[in-house]
Amino acid sequence: MIGERVEMVMPDIAAPALAASQRRELEKFGERLARFGVNFIVVAAEGSLVVRVQGGRYESDAEQIAEAAQYLLAQAAEPQCESGDIPVWQLADTHLLIGVPLRRPPVVAGHREPIGVALLDLGEPSAGLGAPPGLVDGSPGAPSGGDADYFREMLRLLALNFQTAIRTEEQIETVGIELARVYEELVLLHRINTNMRVTESDTNFLQLACDSLTDIVLVEGIVVLLERVVEGDRRLVVAAGSGLIDIDDAMAAALHGRLAEELRGGREALLDSEVDSPFRYEWPATVRNIIAVPLCAKDKGDSGSPRRSRGAVSIIGLMVGVNRVDKPDFDSTDIKLFTSVASGCAVFIENGRLFNDLKELFVGSLKALTNSIDAKDQYTRGHSERVALISRWIAERVAQREPLEEDQIHKIYLAGLLHDIGKIGIDENVLRKNGKLAPEERACISRHPSIGAGILRGIKQMRDIVPGVLCHHERVDGKGYPEGLRGDEIPLTGKIVGLADSFDAMTSRRTYRDAMSVGRALEEIRNGLGTQFDARIGAIFLESDIDRLWEMIQEDGRQSYDTAHFADYGTEAIGTLLR
Repeated sequence: MIGERVEMVMPDIAAPALAASQRRELEKFGERLARFGVNFIVVAAEGSLVVRVQGGRYESDAEQIAEAAQYLLAQAAEPQCESGDIPVWQLADTHLLIGVPLRRPPVVAGHREPIGVALLDLGEPSAGLGAPPGLVDGSPGAPSGGDADYFREMLRLLALNFQTAIRTEEQIETVGIELARVYEELVLLHRINTNMRVTESDTNFLQLACDSLTDIVLVEGIVVLLERVVEGDRRLVVAAGSGLIDIDDAMAAALHGRLAEELRGGREALLDSEVDSPFRYEWPATVRNIIAVPLCAKDKGDSGSPRRSRGAVSIIGLMVGVNRVDKPDFDSTDIKLFTSVASGCAVFIENGRLFNDLKELFVGSLKALTNSIDAKDQYTRGHSERVALISRWIAERVAQREPLEEDQIHKIYLAGLLHDIGKIGIDENVLRKNGKLAPEERACISRHPSIGAGILRGIKQMRDIVPGVLCHHERVDGKGYPEGLRGDEIPLTGKIVGLADSFDAMTSRRTYRDAMSVGRALEEIRNGLGTQFDARIGAIFLESDIDRLWEMIQEDGRQSYDTAHFADYGTEAIGTLLR
């Protein structure tokens, strides 16, 4: 019966199986041949009947089919000739059979086991299709005749097309795998680039790069080494890593020297393994294969720097991977990916260094500006930096009691540093007057918060600093200036900077009075709680370690406390504004 189907028997796991798409194509081929009244059968390598299409004129002998399939599979398992010709066998017994092996494309210097065999049952030899005697192979001298030659050629073309189709599918699969890999790499690089914020710490960014890279490249360990000055010496130290990898100072130095040697030889990276030849370098016993690529930065031309240069760039670090898991060794594809990630890391590090230079320049300019204002009056010299320090001190103690972000603490510090910037517009004679101020002179002085706020409003990054500058002379009882705000109308920054400003003013010598003692100043603040000063903020300040704060003030704020050095804190705070 034309079009009859037999369910496919699942082969043993070790045997190659026909895909559903391959079965469909073979069935279509059998249906076309069935129009000529012949039967088409496909037997898988393990012996199961995969496809059977009847031509309708006769029934195939199951025993003959099984014997023929077994014989052809045995013959097809022999190595193919180098020409790649596809043999077609012709068998004659009860019925005349023509068979051809179905196999994958041949590999270089060898062959692949057949997936199965395709058979045409042409019926009894007397059916007019030719009657070659016995068992005949497909060699040119084999006897053949009639229409059997045409069917034989059709089977040969079927086997050839079968190989071509498999080759195409394998190529498509390979391209798909490659595209998926490239996509993963692009996602990785995009993820790294989108996290390349200059305000991000080196450690966080480099750890992200390592973790992301291990999602794509299966290795036992990846590490980033960076040059750092340790005890006066420049060394390579571990900055980030992922997985199992152990690199001490000796190993780091060896990696740097060997990578530099590879770079001088014109290579992009250091690759070493025992896959194709013995190790070129001596490695710890745990290393089976290794890759190292440089993190390079533009050479600033510092001849005294111990950095080792490669042309116009300097090696500032290394990215190292050990023991590829899913293949024997690292290859050129891995070199490109590691190099791309390492380049991104190097750009991030250099951008961070440039950003720090910019922050230092910025905070230096601010301090120079505030110093120039303080210099108008010898009795207020250093006042702005002290108010900044005290403001930070108070803000940190407030943060211990209630939610206060670190960025806000930085901004309170900067508001303290710039609180008197408006005095740049005040006459020096008024600022330096020894004695009581006339009403018009007091009105002139009272304008400096508004002047300072006006100056800072013109700088986009400084707008969060404005409330502290504008409101540092407001009082919670509403008797302050410039706007007479009361209670919670005064922003937190204004309350803190105002308290810090008053404490420093009271403990500093002025033209019109001597400095108060710390105890007397604290008593004045206690008496002013609820009127001049916010009661909650004032209480937090009074309960803090004032003796410790006073020691820092006496040392010009340069004593280290917590983990930050005061001299560097302004640079850190500026980074908050530039995010």
